[in-house]
Amino acid sequence: MRSLLVLAVLALWPGLEPAVAQAFLARSPNIDGTWIPDRHAMQFNFQHRFYVTPNHTVINAPTLTWTFRLPWTLALGVHYSTRSSTLGGKNEMELYGRWQFKESGARRIGLSATGAWNTAAKSFDGEVGIDWSPSRFTIAAVLRGMSNAYDGGKARAAFGTGGVVRLNNYVALAADVATLIGTDPGEHASWSSGLLFQIPNAPHFFSLQASNADVNTMEGTSRRGLFSGGVGKMLYGFEFTIPLHYKRFVAWLKPGTGVPPARKESDAAAEVRMVEFEYRSDTVFVRAGQAVQFLNMDPVEHTVTFDAIATSSGLIPKFGTFVLRFDRAGVWKYHCTPHPFMEGVIVVRER
Repeated sequence: MRSLLVLAVLALWPGLEPAVAQAFLARSPNIDGTWIPDRHAMQFNFQHRFYVTPNHTVINAPTLTWTFRLPWTLALGVHYSTRSSTLGGKNEMELYGRWQFKESGARRIGLSATGAWNTAAKSFDGEVGIDWSPSRFTIAAVLRGMSNAYDGGKARAAFGTGGVVRLNNYVALAADVATLIGTDPGEHASWSSGLLFQIPNAPHFFSLQASNADVNTMEGTSRRGLFSGGVGKMLYGFEFTIPLHYKRFVAWLKPGTGVPPARKESDAAAEVRMVEFEYRSDTVFVRAGQAVQFLNMDPVEHTVTFDAIATSSGLIPKFGTFVLRFDRAGVWKYHCTPHPFMEGVIVVRER
């Protein structure tokens, strides 16, 4: 409890930047909603839920997710669980595709349509999702349909809703609930709650979770899990996300020494290097009239995008540079558009 209080104090401490709706901090543990990976990236998520028996035996219920982002707002993926939401099933796999639409205006509304094949139930499943993200909040709702739900020989529908409250740019609270429409005897709604974290200076997210669902598929999260219902206890666990941008692996296919090409001399007064997904020398001091050079040493493309002025470098390739001259004094904050956790500040003093 003391640790949670410390986290709450740190999260609400004055002076923090306004929260931004990072994708992972806008979805709850059991409802993906409109979420798809970053552009040109594959996402690997490891969700691990477990129950500790009275004799201290740990029973595991992991769900692994692989999702590929295509050039459009379309993702193809698979959820694989070593448990099953069907009676007597050993494991469950859900092969799915999701189309996403995001409105970037003040309303920040997202829509999605998902189609899937559940191998355990031998069922074609579908989901329509919507979310709304004003300021620090996200509210989501989904409507699901299953052609052969739980391998029971009949079509069924379900709906769910969830919410996320972002305490700051790195910490959020989430919860959701979902239920079948027209429950049979012994069926109960599923629910989950979570404490979500973005790991500073890294593209990864981590969450602590509690739920009564053990399989994170559309069918698995539409009712209380068989495993959870069998033991009569909730499950605890965590989720860790690993984004893999395709261009990180281009170097595997290109011969070369890895030596950067010769660079032209620059009259820049300072240099900021992008290394390991962070701006080294994240605060730089120059005088009005001087220039700053940005050098990308990562194998993926980054940008230098300023918050208060309509200036961006565009995508900078590996060993690429961007030079910007500052004509007036001020404090200029900037970030990387594909990786918003990368942030820096240029302090420009009078001549």
